[in-house]
Amino acid sequence: MSHSNPLAYLSAQIEEMRAAGTYYRLRELESACEPVCRADGREVINLASNNYLGLANHPKLKEAAIRAVQQFGAGAGAVRTITGTMAIHMELERRIAAFKNTEACVVFQSGFAANAGTVSAILGPDDHIISDELNHASIIDGCRLSKAKIHVFRHRDAAHAAEILDGLKDQGGRKLLITDGVFSMDGDIGPLPALVEAAEKYGAIMMVDDAHASGVLGRNGRGTVDHFGMHGRVQVQVGTLSKAIGVLGGYVCGSRDLIEYLYHRARPFLFSTSHPPAVTAACMAAFDILEQEPERIQRLWDNTRYYKEALRAHGFYTGASETPITPIMVGEAATAHRFSAELFEQGLWATGIGFPTVPRGKARVRTIVTAAHTREQLDRAVEILARVARRMGILSA
Repeated sequence: MSHSNPLAYLSAQIEEMRAAGTYYRLRELESACEPVCRADGREVINLASNNYLGLANHPKLKEAAIRAVQQFGAGAGAVRTITGTMAIHMELERRIAAFKNTEACVVFQSGFAANAGTVSAILGPDDHIISDELNHASIIDGCRLSKAKIHVFRHRDAAHAAEILDGLKDQGGRKLLITDGVFSMDGDIGPLPALVEAAEKYGAIMMVDDAHASGVLGRNGRGTVDHFGMHGRVQVQVGTLSKAIGVLGGYVCGSRDLIEYLYHRARPFLFSTSHPPAVTAACMAAFDILEQEPERIQRLWDNTRYYKEALRAHGFYTGASETPITPIMVGEAATAHRFSAELFEQGLWATGIGFPTVPRGKARVRTIVTAAHTREQLDRAVEILARVARRMGILSA
């Protein structure tokens, strides 16, 4: 007796992706994450990672990780609420809270878990969320999990957010106004001051996801709240340990009561084993570097300006980017994926991104400059980009 495959529909959908030119396979990184790395058997300039400050392979982080393994072992052995809270976990949380100028902090296993776990924990079905239309998927999932009523405002349009809040002023329930600090696909910065004013006017909770601003904006990389001087006016700050910090995880900063509540109610915190000691120790070493080497962030921004000017000189369109995230807009998803593949063959790793990650017709190859790139590497990257783009007709010859 034969049985049909109940997952056959997935094979059909993968074939549709192949036909549309949007299918991709995972590339294998065969070396440390560096400005020039080895992947899929070839040496390439890496403009695809989130390793903004070049810390992922930093000697001090590796040394801290090794010491932690020797002292505390390879794993924590349980979730935080059982036996998985080590002294170094609490030390990292105190360290981040002081860095971000907040009362307290809780660390999650990822930035995604931090966003999704926090929004779904602090709100319920009777509440309202006012969310930027281009907010990260983890925010969107957290909003859905909360079962709160979701209201979407036009991208970076604080007046529209205020208009929505005004329309909700006579309705019950809590209101949460939420935005990315830096938007991961376009590289533009959220209008935090105007959003904070709207939140304060209508008594809303203000929340910012600073994943791509952590280590990039503000003094020593403290994020958009510091960048705009909004300390004490943003109730929930989310950050990441997986990008500029160079390791793994996410965190939420805010009042002591907020963090204590998340200890009790945030499901990813309650039901995920805590970070291995090596990860925790490496994160603390990264914060040492942030505070001791501000020139690293200056170098990131110097490289960003240099790279963007070179792209503009060749006629590339980089959208609304105002940060190291620099998309090269090409329009169609199939074109973006083909462009990315051609670049890789020529020695440049830059990721093609299309629908559903970005809207239809707004596909791009996303590039990210780091503090560790040399000018020679950036010159070579721009030369490859321009040569391949002309050959493909993305740039006029």
